[in-house]
Amino acid sequence: MSTGPSDPLRIVEVDRDHWSDLARLFEARGGPSFCWCMVWRPLQNRGRQDGGRRRRAALQRRVRAGTPVGILGYLGNEPVAWCSVAPRSTYRPLGGAPGPDDEVWSVVCFYVAPRLRRRGLMRQMLQAAIETARRHGAAVLEAYPVEVGSPSYRFMGFVPLFRAAGFAPAGRAGVRRHVMRLAL
Repeated sequence: MSTGPSDPLRIVEVDRDHWSDLARLFEARGGPSFCWCMVWRPLQNRGRQDGGRRRRAALQRRVRAGTPVGILGYLGNEPVAWCSVAPRSTYRPLGGAPGPDDEVWSVVCFYVAPRLRRRGLMRQMLQAAIETARRHGAAVLEAYPVEVGSPSYRFMGFVPLFRAAGFAPAGRAGVRRHVMRLAL
């Protein structure tokens, strides 16, 4: 499949109807089946080492319960991109700016199928994340990106992407992660 920056994604919120597509994307070669986007979400017995199966089940329970977990991008009928966007209260502490958690949503992770990277899909997913948070009544969308050359946390996105989308610096979270906010 060839795609360019101008090819629009069809983007949906992950719910029961889209769970199998999220699983297909995560379990594909190169997918994030080791973490299931549970790094920043509360997880019982976090110290246990039974890996992806437990994280997969935990994320699926959230989806079944109707808890927002993120959005899924499709090219045609193929799921090719993911963005974790949800109320900040559904995550573990992220190091963000103080404020009522029920008014703040957070963007904490992106995944784009390896063969489609560097084609503008992350930008499209961020725009959809902004609209998703806005549609749910969030007052602020918070993100925790890193500098382009960062050796870690790259899955959280890069500062220039968020700056171009109108996010403003709001502090730091640890050594590498910036806190950036967008008033909605």
